[in-house]
Amino acid sequence: MPTDKKKLLFRIRCLILFFIIALLISGITAFPLRWELNILCQWFGSEPFFGEHIPGLAAWLQFVREGIEYNAVHYPFYAYGADWLAFAHIVIAISFLGPLYNPVRNIWTIHFGMIACVLILPLAFICGEIRHIPLGWQLVDCSFGVFGIIPLLIIHRWTKKLEKMS
Repeated sequence: MPTDKKKLLFRIRCLILFFIIALLISGITAFPLRWELNILCQWFGSEPFFGEHIPGLAAWLQFVREGIEYNAVHYPFYAYGADWLAFAHIVIAISFLGPLYNPVRNIWTIHFGMIACVLILPLAFICGEIRHIPLGWQLVDCSFGVFGIIPLLIIHRWTKKLEKMS
């Protein structure tokens, strides 16, 4: 394999690995929601800067924490939905092992990922509105798709270039 081709394959694999790790971290953070919300509420609620300058965020985080705590006590099965969210992220991350091994043959997985990133936008805006999620938080959710598609577009471009080199 020529050196240029090896370098390109290495760059593709590094970016895919980054994407896999990002998916895994994103998924795993869905397990300890109560703990995470307690930390966020401490940071944004008790810190004078955040509480004074971003009161809407502090209030929203407190509201979400109260809901999570209430459900944990009275309806613990609701947390099962977050467990499935985490599981889905982990499974999607596993699907990228194919392109990690052979990006050209498994470019369909990159297409799948790009489609998923685009579909985050209507999901966040439609379901966010139905569930009364503040617009700012909907935009945070949309950022996963916006920032997620960037490495996938680069991987796609590099994989097409690798394919032409073969």
